[in-house]
Amino acid sequence: MKILVTGSAGFIGSTLALRLLERGDEVVGFDNLNDYYDVNLKRARLARLQVYPGFTEVRASLEDQTLLTNTFAHHQPQRVVNLAAQAGVRYSIQNPRAYVDSNLVGFVNVLEACRHHGVEHLVYASTSSVYGANTRMPFSVHDNVDHPLSLYAATKKANELMAHTYSHLYGLPTTGLRFFTVYGPWGRPDMALFLFTRAILAGEPIDVFNYGHHRRDFTYIDDIVEGVIRVLDRVATPDPDWSSDAPDPATSRAPYRLYNIGSHRPVELMRYIEVLEDCLGRKAIRNLLPMQPGDVPDTYADVEALVRDVGYQPATPIEVGVARFVAWYREYYRV
Repeated sequence: MKILVTGSAGFIGSTLALRLLERGDEVVGFDNLNDYYDVNLKRARLARLQVYPGFTEVRASLEDQTLLTNTFAHHQPQRVVNLAAQAGVRYSIQNPRAYVDSNLVGFVNVLEACRHHGVEHLVYASTSSVYGANTRMPFSVHDNVDHPLSLYAATKKANELMAHTYSHLYGLPTTGLRFFTVYGPWGRPDMALFLFTRAILAGEPIDVFNYGHHRRDFTYIDDIVEGVIRVLDRVATPDPDWSSDAPDPATSRAPYRLYNIGSHRPVELMRYIEVLEDCLGRKAIRNLLPMQPGDVPDTYADVEALVRDVGYQPATPIEVGVARFVAWYREYYRV
């Protein structure tokens, strides 16, 4: 199968592309290698893919409609996984327009390209941040998510709505995946595990927001990728039981689905730090701070729909996942 993966130099995208190549798929990787974080790390991720003859690299932005359309026309991907996006809750407060360009304009371009080139299934990244002001736990795809707390979350909610429109109007099968806090080897340097590890090894304090009282549904990268592949292989279909009198946000009369991908095991941030300390053999200097604007206190994924439809639930405990990250970090940075 030929699969187009956008964001192929990213954390999830590169890991997904590697898994697809290992199982024998052809992968067209689409990424602009922007400088939101260390470009050398992105290049190192791509180097893992470039040894496979089935990998083709396209270096461009989703906002470039002409180049994206030409990529679809030339390569004719059967399925598409859209992981390219401007990420980061806090960054969206300082740089809102970057989110409009990538997450809104770019996503429309992806939808149009899929529509006009006979794509069998579009799978795209959403986020647990769409739950916003919701407090009922665990977060369920069957609940309404109408009160985002960051522009990042709002753009991802918009992606879900835009995808439904294309599923309804053009019969394009689309599946949105609400990723919960992803961590593991080859991760993003702007995320907590990376920042904490770097600071602890340097003997510097770590910033612990909400005075450490956050709970997060930390989900290991390999578990995320396994979920993406299972969903990719199961093309979205209409829900015969969907009712307009009691509309389920997660399904539709159209070929449209939404799933959470999370560990279903929320962990206190302080426990996460303790596990990291054990793996590093060093104690953290903790700088306790109030909760940041746009953040939420807790996340907790209801994965019942994922288990029912694709028979999968993430299972890697943080003790295993954090240890694997630390081993990778020490090897990659030689520390």
